[in-house]
Amino acid sequence: MSNDAIEAAVFRRLVAHLDGRKDVQNIDLMVLAGFCRNCLSKWYVAEAEKRGQDVELEAARQHIYGMPYAQWKAEYQTEATPEQQAAFMAQNQSG
Repeated sequence: MSNDAIEAAVFRRLVAHLDGRKDVQNIDLMVLAGFCRNCLSKWYVAEAEKRGQDVELEAARQHIYGMPYAQWKAEYQTEATPEQQAAFMAQNQSG
């Protein structure tokens, strides 16, 4: 198996893992890991463009979120708590 195939499988596993953890908010991912589902979506678009493919951001988000982004936000995204916002701000100021 090539490295590309292994890396693709790991990516699919990461996306599936995130899909199974809808309780984990993007702000939590940003604070803990410095990236979130939206970052993955943007990276997907950027890598497609590098390879001469046109992928719209909304299509990439649907791939990462497993549903339209607006639907995911309506069903799973919660308002950030003051504690989450403070942690996000502290993480961004230190980086």
